[in-house]
Amino acid sequence: MTNKPIIVIGAGMCGVSTAIWLQRSGFKVILMDKGAPGMGASYGNSGLLAQWAVDPVTSPNLWWDAPKHVFNRNAPLFIKWPYLPKMLPWLYSFMSHASDAGTHRIVRNLIPILSDAVEQHKSLVSGTPLEKWVLDSKLSFVYTSEAAFKKDAYSWKMKALAGLKPTIITGCAVQEEEPILNPEMKCLAVLEGQGHIANPGQYIAELTKYFVGNGGQFIQAEVQEFHKCGNRISYIDTDQGAFECSHVVITAGIWSKDLMKKLELKVPLEAERGYHVIFENPTEMPRNPMLMIEGKFGVNPMDMGLRCAGTVELGDHHAGPSEAPIKLLKRHTKEVFPNLKYSNTKEWMGFRPSTPDSTPLIGELEKSGIFVGFGHQHVGLTAGPVTGRLIAQLINGHVPNIDMTPYKPDRYTV
Repeated sequence: MTNKPIIVIGAGMCGVSTAIWLQRSGFKVILMDKGAPGMGASYGNSGLLAQWAVDPVTSPNLWWDAPKHVFNRNAPLFIKWPYLPKMLPWLYSFMSHASDAGTHRIVRNLIPILSDAVEQHKSLVSGTPLEKWVLDSKLSFVYTSEAAFKKDAYSWKMKALAGLKPTIITGCAVQEEEPILNPEMKCLAVLEGQGHIANPGQYIAELTKYFVGNGGQFIQAEVQEFHKCGNRISYIDTDQGAFECSHVVITAGIWSKDLMKKLELKVPLEAERGYHVIFENPTEMPRNPMLMIEGKFGVNPMDMGLRCAGTVELGDHHAGPSEAPIKLLKRHTKEVFPNLKYSNTKEWMGFRPSTPDSTPLIGELEKSGIFVGFGHQHVGLTAGPVTGRLIAQLINGHVPNIDMTPYKPDRYTV
């Protein structure tokens, strides 16, 4: 084993998980990020461990639904119109998967990295003080009516491929299950055996402290250049100096797109810009996390208040936030929780790194010693531990117990 460290670039859920699993394998590891650990997309997500998120946005219904959403002020889809021309090639490729065959293929790809996500998180923190962060819970999919649930049959058909079968609650029993809900919400589809994180940002910060406490190194630095000796990575330049390495792992979410350009590789990665609103000191909380189907946002009772997170805004990952998605989240929250009162709100916007086929890139770039783990779209927090474990296995020369072909980065890196 070489004395040179492995450098993991990007200290979100995927990056810190990779660093910990490599450390446990006996490697010297440097975790590096231009910001503080866990302050990217991992910080602001809904905190739901989305084992159920195997059915992609690109279902066959998208051809009908997308045009309606774009021009509906109550729909959770927004577009940064000046950026749209640059996104058209990605959108064309994205929509090419919106078929029954494409959906089934993506579901098959996502099941291996999502279906045991709660256990993967528990394995990551097992025997450490961090066990408290991974919470068991049920998840309720909230519908306005049983008819609305039945209309969502295709999505549940895809979830069934992962062995997910909900318990259906209707009528007055909905408010008995979740008293916080508006009585107009008449149907819940409840999944048992799920999980969530009560504070994702703090969870990742504590994971980083654990990693450093076990001999790892965290360096806040921005990568400027990659240097190879022959065809293999040798060292990197950063704004904090040069660092030799035996391997590099790029787990920087949407910012991986910019890093890949430094390697003269173009990856079709675009940002699905997501938002959250935290309602501080709420007068009531749900008993378990929920997913609001009408507004497409997750609801999670967290340490800092009630977090409502969701919406999709297609646009540049260098541009600032928009007001409309935040207003929509607040409006929908008021509609579904009419009696909710709170002292204040805090708003946030982040970037979900999305590939056209809704499948992340996990693996080595040729035989360069450069590995990648990004492009997880809505499920970076969920799939972070298994992604880190897979990358550690590959670097160790072990064969993972799942077929890695669907995640191979060379399907895009041209």
